[in-house]
Amino acid sequence: MTRLLYLECTSGISGDMCAAALLDVGAREEVVRAALESLDVEGFSVDIARVVKSGLDVCDFNVVLDAAHENHDHDMAYLHGHGQGGGGDCDHDHAHGHDHAHEHGHDHAHGHEHGHGHGPVPDGGHRHRGPREIEAIIEGAAMTEGAKAIARRIFALVADAEARAHGVPVDQVHFHEVGAVDSIADIVAIAAAVDDLAPDGVVVADLPCGTGTVRCQHGLIPVPAPATALIAEICGLPLTPVAVEGELVTPTGAAVAGALRTADALPERFAIRRIGMGAGKRAYDTPGILRAMIIEPLA
Repeated sequence: MTRLLYLECTSGISGDMCAAALLDVGAREEVVRAALESLDVEGFSVDIARVVKSGLDVCDFNVVLDAAHENHDHDMAYLHGHGQGGGGDCDHDHAHGHDHAHEHGHDHAHGHEHGHGHGPVPDGGHRHRGPREIEAIIEGAAMTEGAKAIARRIFALVADAEARAHGVPVDQVHFHEVGAVDSIADIVAIAAAVDDLAPDGVVVADLPCGTGTVRCQHGLIPVPAPATALIAEICGLPLTPVAVEGELVTPTGAAVAGALRTADALPERFAIRRIGMGAGKRAYDTPGILRAMIIEPLA
């Protein structure tokens, strides 16, 4: 029997939305937690809970950073034109090719993941993690080789896109500690969950493309963010414009879609075997839910 994982990204996709949906559709929480607890990374915990989103009971996956890792620079976090009530944090895995030490907010967006990176690492400031260090963290995690391979594929797409976006070699991309912790946790959770579900393939149809800009530390950047657009280019991800101001697909979300996707269309006929829904954190004119389904193609 063929079992496919279908990620219905009508409201977008981010790291925490995807992790939540995968847990809700049947990935074992103990497997995901074992992988996260084994990481050689300090300063975070993970809350997995039920929340009500658009009137629906859905799963919420939240990476909680401790006081030493939490970031309070909210100036960069909001959508242009919405102010602090707009409800959209900028969640990008930025790799900047300059010599300034910057602190970014970690990904709260859809409940997102921000591995903010730079070119050459400046002296002082917050700790940065390079690609090799993050790869070593993944390699040392308590998860299967299959899960590690998934995590490496996702992270490699993020790092490659950030390097291209900022004009630096991949080995010079350095991710801020704040963003790196959030991103690593999301990516490892997703990798462990997908491996545990063990689908025969993953269907990801068109991704929604919002409009407008997001305000990040260096000013306004267009939606989709440069790294997200580059991942879509690299992976050939189809985008569909939608009349929503804001970022519906984050760089990590795009990387997850690109790394997992084996098909971009549903079978002509199929049966739904399981349904899971993951909550986003942003308040947009969309449900803010990522729905995952285990489906069986029918003859």
